[in-house]
Amino acid sequence: MSRAMQTGEWAVMPVPVPDASRVAQMYEAPYLADAYAIRLPEDASADPELLARFMFAHQPSWVAWLMSMRDALVASFGIKTARQLRSSPKPAGDERVNIFRIYERRAHEIILGEDDKHLDFRVSVMRETRALATGAHPYLVVSTVVHCHNRLGRTYITLIAPFHRRVVEAGLRRAARLGWPTVMKV
Repeated sequence: MSRAMQTGEWAVMPVPVPDASRVAQMYEAPYLADAYAIRLPEDASADPELLARFMFAHQPSWVAWLMSMRDALVASFGIKTARQLRSSPKPAGDERVNIFRIYERRAHEIILGEDDKHLDFRVSVMRETRALATGAHPYLVVSTVVHCHNRLGRTYITLIAPFHRRVVEAGLRRAARLGWPTVMKV
């Protein structure tokens, strides 16, 4: 793992969903579309799947509590719970990062998500280089887009959106504090 970056460099910034991301045009009129970026250390891995797995494996402990509360509340509405996603039989080729199904892998981006009766969503974890006054630097951008199918989906996403944003920001900050996986030197 790379050494922890300076506290000021753990800043998570809301950014537009990058045009280069596959999720940018995934849904014609997404009900929710947001993105957050964090600067990576120069020696951080360029593998978006590895970065995604690291971030989701090291969520703050309060996220697990929040997910268990969410699951208890939504189960009666027929919405998939995290437990169902983890334990349900998987069709051949169904690979996951944490509870999220992998939809697509690209050189600098992995697309995760899930479809349900109330909404479909996709999460992009994309490593990109951003040009700054101090030069070009690597960033990790996590983008989420949501397509709602009905009133239940719209109500659900309206209620959880503030929590979703805090979870993404906290996950990125925690991964930065722990130290992102680095490029293996041969």
